[in-house]
Amino acid sequence: MLNYKEEYQDRIVHAAEAVKHIKDNDRVVIGHSCGEPRALTKALCDRMEQLKGVETTHMLGVGESGYCTEAADGHIRHNSLFVGTKNERTALKEGRADYTPRYFSRIPALFTDGAMPVDVALVQVSEPDKHGYVSFGISVDYSYPAARAAKLKIAQINKYMPRSHGECFMHISEFDYLVEADIPLIELSRSKITDIEKEIGRHCATLINDGDTLQLGIGALPDAVLLSLKDKKDLGIHSEMFSDGVVELVQAGVITNKKKTLHPGKLVANFLMGTRKLYDFIDDNPSVYMASADYTNDPYVVAENDNLISINSCIQVDFMGQVNSESVGTTQISGVGGQVDFVRGANLSKGGKSIIAMTSTTKGGKVSKIVPMLEQGATVTTGRNDVAYIVTEYGVADLRGKSLSERGRLLINIAHPDFRNELIEAWEARFHMKWDFLN
Repeated sequence: MLNYKEEYQDRIVHAAEAVKHIKDNDRVVIGHSCGEPRALTKALCDRMEQLKGVETTHMLGVGESGYCTEAADGHIRHNSLFVGTKNERTALKEGRADYTPRYFSRIPALFTDGAMPVDVALVQVSEPDKHGYVSFGISVDYSYPAARAAKLKIAQINKYMPRSHGECFMHISEFDYLVEADIPLIELSRSKITDIEKEIGRHCATLINDGDTLQLGIGALPDAVLLSLKDKKDLGIHSEMFSDGVVELVQAGVITNKKKTLHPGKLVANFLMGTRKLYDFIDDNPSVYMASADYTNDPYVVAENDNLISINSCIQVDFMGQVNSESVGTTQISGVGGQVDFVRGANLSKGGKSIIAMTSTTKGGKVSKIVPMLEQGATVTTGRNDVAYIVTEYGVADLRGKSLSERGRLLINIAHPDFRNELIEAWEARFHMKWDFLN
């Protein structure tokens, strides 16, 4: 029997050689987000004129997405599960790509239950350990299940990929081809936090208690929330992802994970986005538990965390509490991701709270995000039966147990003052009541 080093050498090829095994009409699943295997995606795009009918698919893409360009038309058609890059959005708008909606928790099942059989998986992994096992590092999510399910498994071995712990290892003998390419991982710098976002963070912090477990994403709003939590104690993390701001609170002793009722002592996620500081933090760190999205995002698993606080954002909220986080009218600009998974998990959690946080306006203050009705064709991401807390810089609206008219009134109270009069007029016409009578 070959030892792992011999098996490793037997599978080593150049990227161009590895992608020659992709055939016409194959479905190619690409590793997620900052874990994209860029040596492999570049090699695929370099030979795309030789291919016909190939489908590429992934969730958030933060690379170049060359398979979405006009040059790919007729050779590769992208089927996005999130719509994250400019190239994806343009291709979708021009009819050269597709979007498939699916809760993040259920995406791995697409690849494992036969709904979207995987012909080829292109993934990125760490260098093998002394036993021959590689870690999926910062991209376990759907990448790990897709690689296990794929007929052809191709991995980029990258020394810059951290060796994360959890349910995220495969042996090199399980791959068909290995490509050594040490390319620094994609990094996302911290967003600048505005005074408005800081105020939203302070309002969110009033809903968070010592010992709570948090789910949050990336960007200025999550960072603003974290900034407002420095006086809290023994917070935990169970999230689909986390970024640099979480590391800072771990190092400050604010996040300890001691009070968690599921995986106590551990930060739980399925993918990571941030800077090298974050990637170095998780490298060989047993306090970080990485697993695929069908586990981390399963609402029933989420709910095993008592006092789970879910914090997400959106594009619009209407008077009924319907939340649109995905589209501007019929134009798809994002995906559902894990929002609904965690909204429902938080609602099921003992002591849990689901928060949708947003600035009250967009387009430089010219457009209200609180509206009487969602724009025609807009997506309802989180339905009115799931929604709980809505937060803007003007306060908190607790919509639980509130009638439609009460919801509208509470939302108007946290809308931007410049839009309140027109919102009140729309509310009065909708519910046949006088505003002054209730206020």
